[in-house]
Amino acid sequence: MDKRFIQEMLMMSRRQCVVLILLTCLSLFVISSCSSIDCPVQNTVSVQYEIHDKTGAALSLIDSLSVITERQDGQYVSLNRLIGKSAFSLPISYSHPEDILYFCFKDSEKTLIDTVWIKKDDIPHFESVDCSAAFFHELTNVRYTHNAIDSLVLVNTSVTYDVNTVHFYLYPKTGN
Repeated sequence: MDKRFIQEMLMMSRRQCVVLILLTCLSLFVISSCSSIDCPVQNTVSVQYEIHDKTGAALSLIDSLSVITERQDGQYVSLNRLIGKSAFSLPISYSHPEDILYFCFKDSEKTLIDTVWIKKDDIPHFESVDCSAAFFHELTNVRYTHNAIDSLVLVNTSVTYDVNTVHFYLYPKTGN
């Protein structure tokens, strides 16, 4: 082979490499320039509760706490036998103006049940057509019975994806 032919082949290969690199860079640029909205991975909307004693200090449950939610299709256990914790979260409904919860405090001798009614406004939350539908909530009112619960204080009315925001302080009666 002649030397000139080899040089032309090497030059062509270099040109092809440069063209290939440019096409690859252009493709990456086009792909990365497309608008994309990341759907939230953790898109559960739940209400956060903290348990406190009368002085306001965190209180770990000694008795077992179960929470049953009333739904149109029956009842659903939202929390089952929580012990030794001072905080918990519960899901919130998407389609009811008021959630009804049964807080069941149980020790070795007795079971005390309190009913909690939480009124709320459902706020549709849109991220993208690619993401599933979501609702945020604005808590408007809470009422409850006083068998084991001394008080249930609403401290933050806005319920979103934020799991660090506490919505209620739960003060159980002394000895529960």
